[in-house]
Amino acid sequence: MKLDLNIDPKAMGRVAVLMGGTSAEREVSATMSGPGVLAALQSQGVDAQAFDPASTDLIELKQRAIQRVFIALHGRGGEDGTVQGALELMGIPYTGSGVMASAIAMDKIMTKRLWLSDGLPTPRWVSLKREQLQREVVRCVPDDLGLPLFVKPPHEGSSIGATKVMGYSDMQEAVELAARYDAEVLCEEFIDGTELTCPLLGDGDDALALPVIEIRAQAGNYDYQNKYFTNTTQYLVGQLPPAQQAEVQQLALAAYRSLGCRGWGRADLMRRNSDGKFFLLEMNTSPGMTSHSLVPKAAQAAGISYERLCLWLLAQARLDGQR
Repeated sequence: MKLDLNIDPKAMGRVAVLMGGTSAEREVSATMSGPGVLAALQSQGVDAQAFDPASTDLIELKQRAIQRVFIALHGRGGEDGTVQGALELMGIPYTGSGVMASAIAMDKIMTKRLWLSDGLPTPRWVSLKREQLQREVVRCVPDDLGLPLFVKPPHEGSSIGATKVMGYSDMQEAVELAARYDAEVLCEEFIDGTELTCPLLGDGDDALALPVIEIRAQAGNYDYQNKYFTNTTQYLVGQLPPAQQAEVQQLALAAYRSLGCRGWGRADLMRRNSDGKFFLLEMNTSPGMTSHSLVPKAAQAAGISYERLCLWLLAQARLDGQR
């Protein structure tokens, strides 16, 4: 694939890299993704500065005459449409998806509903409101979804608050953990198979899929620790058979377009061992940009360095309704 990487860094103007924030994923954003993006942009000659909305009011962006924003925030307040809406009101172009696509993609339950309406495959699920967390209700969920299954908060990322439930006796504790993070709990069918991810760049019909990555985590547990703080997880980039890679890329692109995403994103999927069928898990609209992160790994396999990827993403910054 080819992207136009002939970008004038000076044309980007004064740039703020939003990092940190107030979500449960603050640490990753503040210490890894944000500093990595900032250093990359500065190395390319961009007039970029760090900006943490947890400690500085967003109105400071206007007062500092910021002309573009690179959103390196993760989780709530960063990729759920809220900061995007504030930037829209201030008229400051930003990287990634717009208000609605960001909000929908952050809500795993709404994402599943849209995907199903477009005929896209996703694991079966049951959602529980706070008033439905009584033991007699919770114990019935495995009757519908089978065991094992996953329990997670639908508005968090990086596997925060998520549990793989192996038996009926584990359900209540898993649901209570997820409920600490969210007003609703998502219980999802377990797909026994291979974990895959497919990064995406661009907009609409012109969007492109990067090489697919197969993830092999220690003991099959790709949790918060294995995502960011260990070196034991294996990432096999672009090693699927060509027909399978093409199928995953087309499915990821359809999922991206279904939600109205733009700029960049990353679709997470599973390939079921029993029949080779693919299932969409979620769409990330502000993916990690750490040394362990998947979008930079796929971009590198496509011949795009981390620094040039950051510059290209910044060049795509815009407001809703702009082209």
